[in-house]
Amino acid sequence: MQSLFAEVLKFYLESRDFNGLALRDASQATLDEAATLVKAGRLEVISTTDWMNPHIRPWSSGRSLDEQLQDIADSADDRLVVCLYPTAAALAEVVQPGLLADQPYRRRQAEGGGNLEVAYFRIDVLEAYRNDPRYHFEVSDFGLWVSVTDAVYEDAEEHEDDKTSIHHVGFAYDMSTFDRDDETTPITRRVCAFLYDLGNLTPTHQQRWRTYEVPAVDGLQPHPVWRGAQILGRWPDGLGPFARLLFELQSLNELHRKAFGVDLLKSTERPREFGWILRPSQQEFDAFIHQLDKLLSENLRHDAFDKAGVPKMDDKGQAIGTLNRLDRLLERNGLAKDVRREILKPIKDVRVARQKPAHALRTNVTDKTFVRRQARLLQDVTASVVSLREHWQSHPANAGWSEPEYISNGRHYWL
Repeated sequence: MQSLFAEVLKFYLESRDFNGLALRDASQATLDEAATLVKAGRLEVISTTDWMNPHIRPWSSGRSLDEQLQDIADSADDRLVVCLYPTAAALAEVVQPGLLADQPYRRRQAEGGGNLEVAYFRIDVLEAYRNDPRYHFEVSDFGLWVSVTDAVYEDAEEHEDDKTSIHHVGFAYDMSTFDRDDETTPITRRVCAFLYDLGNLTPTHQQRWRTYEVPAVDGLQPHPVWRGAQILGRWPDGLGPFARLLFELQSLNELHRKAFGVDLLKSTERPREFGWILRPSQQEFDAFIHQLDKLLSENLRHDAFDKAGVPKMDDKGQAIGTLNRLDRLLERNGLAKDVRREILKPIKDVRVARQKPAHALRTNVTDKTFVRRQARLLQDVTASVVSLREHWQSHPANAGWSEPEYISNGRHYWL
């Protein structure tokens, strides 16, 4: 007769997701054996008291021995689901060295790692996916997902190892070196992902990610918004910097349309690669500046100023650029020169910064301050767009427009 430990071990190693063996209608002898194995450190209990789906171990049990034993005793209760798992210590004795040798993250699960345990990586692990058109690359302020396109997935000539996806990737920060107020302190940003998602990558891509992995040092932790949403199921309590900027652009566009009957901006959609730089380099920072300017100065529509009655030509008969037409519209609406200068300065600074690499040869240097500079620039530009939006709110056609509650009362993250 097979021992309970052997049964749990076999079920764990042969199941797709390293599942636990549920105690259902177990005999008293089985319950006694389970209790003995838990006391001996061979098995551990994960139940609905620990996690909503105990059939998949999120992490090793953090509950006391007495609490685990009580779950075994109460396993006949229909309101409680109790699953048994081999402990990491027991697995270390029985898992063969060659098992899943080409899949390092499934191997970790085979050794007892939980599905929701997090591994950390250098952020440039994402570059190959961002730069490869075979993959969807959807980025948010706090994380992203990567997925092979349908066309590539269905193409028999594409290498099977590259038909892979990972859907829960977060940004993480080393809080031990973090100082928001000290501009000279670099920000260390990492990527984090769950063992379960990493283990579902193809073997080739698991090994690729492994070369970018960094130690889980004290202070390194996932962004709290990403962790709250992905692990705890909590809705974010505010907007990140990119989402906030896009919200303000969308609102400004809406308010201009109500006032003058035409959109102010060509687009308010988030560009595919509009997100945090993936390495602190001049080239990455210049590419971000380029995208930011396309959302700001280059995004302004001349038709919008035509409808608002702003001249196209100056006194010398020369065409007026969109930023200068915006300045003239603000001037016509009664804003003083120093106020206009303060509002538009961040947007104009982005335009100047974009023009620099277009007219000069630049060395692609590495500078850790680029990470902080990007965050600061987003803050400044967003403040500028907020001021514009608040001014447009004062137009009679926009009477009654107010910020949504999640903007007026929500938290606004700068990272």
